[in-house]
Amino acid sequence: MRSFRFARQGISRRRLLRDLIVAGAGFSLAVLAMPALASEAWQRLEVAQRLLGDSEPHTRGLTLDLPHVSEDGSAVPLTVSFDAELEEGDYIERIDLFADANPSPEIATFRLTPLNGKPEVSTRVRLNETQEVIAIATSHQGERYVASREVRITVSGCLMRNGGEMPDPLSNPRVSVSSGLAAGEPGEVRTLINHPMETGLREEDDGTTVPRHIIERFSVSLNGDIAFEAELHQSVSANPYLRFFLAPQESGEAELTWQDDTGETARHVAELDVS
Repeated sequence: MRSFRFARQGISRRRLLRDLIVAGAGFSLAVLAMPALASEAWQRLEVAQRLLGDSEPHTRGLTLDLPHVSEDGSAVPLTVSFDAELEEGDYIERIDLFADANPSPEIATFRLTPLNGKPEVSTRVRLNETQEVIAIATSHQGERYVASREVRITVSGCLMRNGGEMPDPLSNPRVSVSSGLAAGEPGEVRTLINHPMETGLREEDDGTTVPRHIIERFSVSLNGDIAFEAELHQSVSANPYLRFFLAPQESGEAELTWQDDTGETARHVAELDVS
């Protein structure tokens, strides 16, 4: 009887040990799988996930061009472009940019139309530290595309002083439009305007916080029709620079408008000569 009981106990112990090993292996596999589910920067950023919702984005077709290393985090050049094939009649109508380690991750939202002709936008951004920059593009028919790029930052850009006396906000808008525009073909437009784009995070020498003061909206109408719009946040650099495209069908006027968070606006009209 004793030997039978000891044998039963040995079997129970072996079974318990086996079950523990199996359970432990299952737990380890689950833990190992968790990072894979959120391995990309856009999967870990809450605001990006809210934008994407339940959609499964494409990871090819959208490109982010930034330097791998930037000595000056206050003005990092950025270009986002799209070159994948879309269904007939579809086009990229929105591009959102995020910086996952900035105090506020939103950088900008660009709203495009068929009047752009080419889904490509450039600007300059503030980056607080080494981090991932994320772009999400949405087509008119609801297709989503994502891209991300790590940028190593030597000096933080969110708290950096602008240096020297700043010109009056919204003064001296500069606009350059490609010459020799052809009907329906995209031509490059470059814009620059004076503005401190104060983040609301920077402190003066006496410790007082400089109030937030940024350009919030930029829009372009082409012969009265909205062609391009931008919603800007604190992560856009001082003296905002924007480069984009217009594809007018005929000669006319492009009206560009900047509006900051005080309600003040600046306006510039560019004559377009289309052949």
